[in-house]
Order: sequence, then structure tokens, then C-alpha cells
Amino acid sequence: MKDYLPICKEDMEKRGWDRPDFVYVIGDAYVDHPSFGHAIISRVLEAHGYKVAIISQPDWKDDSSIAVYGEPRLGFLVSAGNMDSMVNHYSVSKKRREKDAFTPGGLMGRRPDYATVVYCNLIRHVYKKTPILIGGVEASLRRLAHYDYWSNKLKRSILLDSGADILMYGMGERAVVELADALKTGMPVADITYIDGTVYKSASLESLGDAEILPSYDNIKADKLNYAKSFYTQYCNTDPFSAKRLVEPYGEKLFIVQNPPAKPLTEQEMDRVYGYPYMRNYHPSYEEAGGVPAIEEVKFSLVSNRGCFGGCSFCALTFHQGRIIQTRSHESIMAEAEQMIWEPDFKGYIHDVGGPTANFRLKSCEKQEKYGVCPNKQCLFPKPCRNLKVDHKDYLSLLRKLRALPNVKKVFVRSGIRFDYVMADADDTFFKELCEHHVSGQLKVAPEHVADSVLSMMGKPGNNIYTAFVKKYNRINATLGKKQYLVPYLMSSHPGSTLKEAVVLAEYLRDLGYMPEQVQDFYPTPSTISTCMYYTGVDPRTMKKVYVPVNPHEKAMQRALIQYQNPKNYALVKEALLKAGRQDLIGFDSKCLILPREGMKRSRTGDSKRPVSGEKEKSRQSATGRNVKRRQPVEKNHARPGKNKTIRNIHKKKNM
Repeated sequence: MKDYLPICKEDMEKRGWDRPDFVYVIGDAYVDHPSFGHAIISRVLEAHGYKVAIISQPDWKDDSSIAVYGEPRLGFLVSAGNMDSMVNHYSVSKKRREKDAFTPGGLMGRRPDYATVVYCNLIRHVYKKTPILIGGVEASLRRLAHYDYWSNKLKRSILLDSGADILMYGMGERAVVELADALKTGMPVADITYIDGTVYKSASLESLGDAEILPSYDNIKADKLNYAKSFYTQYCNTDPFSAKRLVEPYGEKLFIVQNPPAKPLTEQEMDRVYGYPYMRNYHPSYEEAGGVPAIEEVKFSLVSNRGCFGGCSFCALTFHQGRIIQTRSHESIMAEAEQMIWEPDFKGYIHDVGGPTANFRLKSCEKQEKYGVCPNKQCLFPKPCRNLKVDHKDYLSLLRKLRALPNVKKVFVRSGIRFDYVMADADDTFFKELCEHHVSGQLKVAPEHVADSVLSMMGKPGNNIYTAFVKKYNRINATLGKKQYLVPYLMSSHPGSTLKEAVVLAEYLRDLGYMPEQVQDFYPTPSTISTCMYYTGVDPRTMKKVYVPVNPHEKAMQRALIQYQNPKNYALVKEALLKAGRQDLIGFDSKCLILPREGMKRSRTGDSKRPVSGEKEKSRQSATGRNVKRRQPVEKNHARPGKNKTIRNIHKKKNM
């Protein structure tokens, strides 16, 4: 029977169940679509014969909200949702967001802060001994001691604060089935210590064998350098083929044990996971509230891969999905597309075909299948490894098949491409067809910065690679007779960025004639190299000191420099230029960023200082002396929920 899983006792009884095997408590609305983690995990369990019932966004102040079905036969599953609840709730400036795209009607406030911890404590208050298994992004990235930006302190493993029995990290399909099977046999949850991709509590180290002991929680709290060393050890043990078991001591009689990561799914296993009978929509009970906004981005998109070997310092994918690429077969993706294109509200546009990085469809090198990825080397940074396989043929073949389907007008690539990987490909066929068929007027790319010293901290290629990419993109589009632009995502205040580098970025934007509508301020989310730098002041890879902009006012100045044309940023931009010793950028020359003071008008020759009426001038000219459209700046973060606003006036179509 193809239907939604039970969301209330009546639904359960209609299925003839007296009680479920598992009750799945989630911080998101229930959306039965394979872009939502809870949908995949619940369907995986269902396919293995387990009965799963859903409790979505329970009232954490009411014990009865967790007791909808009574006590489950095997245990509770708990996830905060598709995002860390704190990222979901707060902007990088720690201001409360107005909307939650994963809640019916976009309503904010339907889940608590630190949702995994709160839900588990609620369950444990009602059911004292029932096993609790936690997973999802929030749990996965907080599995060991971690810096928590919102409280500005080092927190313990979420396994301790939640009171859960076992934590599943990563995507979880293998681990959850093994856990379910073990519980089904009657094995006590405290004895389930052998499953890859899990973390558990132990009172002893006697049976751990080859485990590597990390610095204790007390030691890393006392010395940030100890935390940096511990974090890098964790970072070097994220590969399922080479990782060691890690142990984090909490006193003398309590240890958090992280088993090695679960093995990546094979193509056949990926096909099976994405081939389950998903309803591909939010539960109909949410219709009255206006539906769930997050579905809009993914309903007509296709997941083709998992994992990313890009290795950006500010991204947590290494800790969650890993660096080994896992792909679905063309047949599996085409079968989903053929189902999708006949849905009543399909308008002819497949919005995306990709994953964390759209154009990664191959493992980065042959040795990975046997030995895994290199623990302390990157595939693309600082330059492509000589063993890197660069080939877009498979991805291009898939895109060709999809755009040939009936009822399909256009197939877009919107999840982002890795431009340095494109540039490493000697064959331009993919690049040409990307521009011709798969760009909706704007292509998203993520150079992030232009100063090589900052790019090095970010794990990104040098700016010369992006400059070459822009030239080739413009040249190809000119040949095609298309007016298409690039949407470059830029980041301010990343570790390593002083005001000097921020000014360099502003000069680059000046030369492009481009003012971004969205500014991406670095967001220290759990378990990234960049967050470790932010907290410790050192690069954990080298243990060398790194400049970190932590003062809110300096961060505001760096952000304002990216939008120096906005009149509201004039005071911040002027202060930043003075502090950076760049008074040469305050003046009437065409290379200046701002005028010496508001109310001054520059003549055509650039040497007139005749004052004009402030109000009259403001109505037609910005504080830069250039004619621009006045915009309200919009803060944008990597993990921000919901649909990003379109960026206009992007790279001018000219060779650089």
C-alpha cells in the first residue's frame, strides 16, 4: 500500500497495528520525499519489515505529545530535521529568523532550540528505559565535543546532553537497519557497540582494541590548542576504509566512543534507497496551513550523487556525507524523472540534477574503492591531484537523456558546480552544453573570495582559476549568442580575512561593476575546519596562528565593503578604508569606492568638488558617486533555509 506513514494513532490503527516498532520524532514537518532525511530512514526501515510511525514537531512542553502511540516496541528515533536547529532558527548575527521553511506555512517557533536534546529529554521523562537512537545533521555534527557558536562555548558530545543511547552519524541507512535488527533479537541497547557509523557511551576501555584516545573533555576545555589537535585527528578519521575508532574521555569512568564511518553505498544500494515508494510531497494535513515551503526547492529536482571531495574548510560535508562520491544509476534517476514529469503541477522544468556538487559523478581516483581517500591531502586543493580523474562524460550523458524526455522543456543545474573541476577537464564539451542547455540565465558558482591568502584558509583554488573560468564562460556564451551571467557567492569575515583582504574584494567588485544583493558572512557551524579556526585562532592542519575577525563591528565593516555602493553602508565603508590605510579609495577618481563626504558631486572629468543638494543627490546617486539601484542588503548563509533570492546585475559579460 503506497501511502504516508502514520502521523496519529488513528492512522496506525487503520493499518492494523497495535503499536509501532519505532516512533520517529522529527523537528521538521513530515515530508515524504527523498530529499528529507526522515523520509529516507523511515522508508528504509519499512522496506526491512519494520513498522514506523511519525511524530512531527511535538510540543516539547507537553509530555502527552510524545506518547501519541504509547511505547514503541523497539525504540524511539530522534532527529532535529534537515538542518541544525540553531542554524534553522538564527542568522549569523544571532538574530531570530522570521520563517522556518521546514514548518507548515513557514511558521517559526514550532521546534525548540537544540531540538535533539530537548526531544530526547522529553522522551526520557515519559519512558525511562526505552531505547533512544539519534541521528540527522544536528546529531551527526555534534557527535563529539564541539564548539557551539550560539552559546560561545565548547559543548559535550550531544549523546551526553540528550541522554540518548546511541548516535548514528552520516546518512545512516546501514546503521539504522543493523541497530533495528539487533534490537529485534532482544539485545540490550547498551551491548550494541560494534556498528560502524555509530557513537556510544562506555564506562570502560577494556574491549576497545585499536582505538585512538583523544584529549579529554577537560583538557580541550582548558586549552584551545588541545581542541584544535583533537579536531584534526577527527578530521583525518572520517574515511570508512582507513578511519580508526576514536575515544573521547569524560573523567575516569565515562567515555564517548566513535566507531569508524559506515561504508559508502554501492550504486545498487543508492538505487534501492531512492526507489522506495515515496509520496514525493508533504503530508496532506499541512495543506490548510499553506504547505511546507522547503518542498518547492526539491520537488522537481533529482539527486544524482552524495559526498564531496571538494574539501572546503567551511563545509561540514566531510564529517557528514564524507569525501567518497556515491552515485545513482542513470536508470534509477530516469525512472524517478519519468514519474515526476507527469505530476499535475509539473511545468516542464527539472530544477536541478545534482547533489552537494552537481558535476561530481565519479570517485576522485581509483584507489578509493580499496583504500579510501587520503587522510591529510585534498583532491583539488591547493591544485588538482595528479591522480584525480576529471571526466564529465557520464554526467553529460545523464543530462542529455533527461532533456530528451517528453514534457520536459528545460533541465537546469542549480545545486552548484565546482568550477575548478570544470577547468581541469581538457574536454570543453560539458562546459559548452552546460551553457547551451542547463543555465537559466544565471549560473551559481562559489569563488567565495579573491585574495589568495583567504582562499588558502578556505581550501579553495587560487583566484586565477576563477578568473580563467569567467573568461571561458563568457567566451562560450558569446559563441552561443546567449546573454547569461554568473552568480558568484562571496564570503566576508572568514578566518584569515583582515580589512586589507576585504578591501581587495571590494576593489574586485568595483572593477566588475557588480554589487551583490546577498552577503554571505562566515557562519561558524559545528564540525568544520573554519569553525575550529574561529574558536581556537589556529589552523588545525598546521597549528599556525590565523587572524580571525570576531568583533561584530569589524565583521559589519567587512560585510559593508562587499556592498560598498549601498548608501546605508557609507559610514562603515569609510571607517574600514581609514583603518586599512586605504584613503586612496576615498575620492573622486573612477577607482575610488566612495566620495570624501556625502553631498559632494563628481564632474565628468572627476576633479570638480562642487557641493550639491544632499536630498537631490541622494535621489539619483549613491554614496559612491556611481548611478546604482538602491537595495536593502540581505544577509545570506550557507545553510540558510528556503529559497535564495535572485542576484541581479552580476558579472558583466566581458572578458576579464
